[in-house]
Amino acid sequence: MKKDDNRGSIDYLTPQQVAEIMMVSPVTVRQWAQKGIIKALTTPGGHRRFLRKDVEALAKAQQITTDTPQPRIMIVDDDEQFLELYQELLESAPLPATVKTAQDGFDAGSKVRSFEPDTVLLDLNMPGLDGYSVCEKIKADSATASIRVIAITGNASTENVRRILDLGAEQCLEKPLDEDELLQILGLVK
Repeated sequence: MKKDDNRGSIDYLTPQQVAEIMMVSPVTVRQWAQKGIIKALTTPGGHRRFLRKDVEALAKAQQITTDTPQPRIMIVDDDEQFLELYQELLESAPLPATVKTAQDGFDAGSKVRSFEPDTVLLDLNMPGLDGYSVCEKIKADSATASIRVIAITGNASTENVRRILDLGAEQCLEKPLDEDELLQILGLVK
């Protein structure tokens, strides 16, 4: 807590502290500041700081406007940059999601059971257990069969699209993804 000589005690929070309170990544907090969703102060060294009262107001506003729990989305892709980019996009969407990532099909298998996602955003081409196998396993298990599977690929050939749809995926999107279309498909826009 910092002391302001003219106004008494004021609580300034770092992006990391705000991220922990709001259960998002620090990058998401920085994006909120850039978009004006939350007011940020800048230190002489160029670091962002947030007033606790502003963070509490944002948390309260999100709870008031969110009648349903946040959708739970798992992103499965072997490209770490893709995972980070789309995790940030989904967590900072107009209607944000709770996001978990997996870097391969094996990792996805164990996380699907523990995380219980509503939707899996699934890359088709991964080493080891590919997206086709992951989709087939999700849809074959009665405990996970209702999970939406949205396939993503850099090679959306007619054969690949038909194959993944036949395995139970809802649709197949081609990389690079259209961010607005993705948010619409996932129901993360107002």
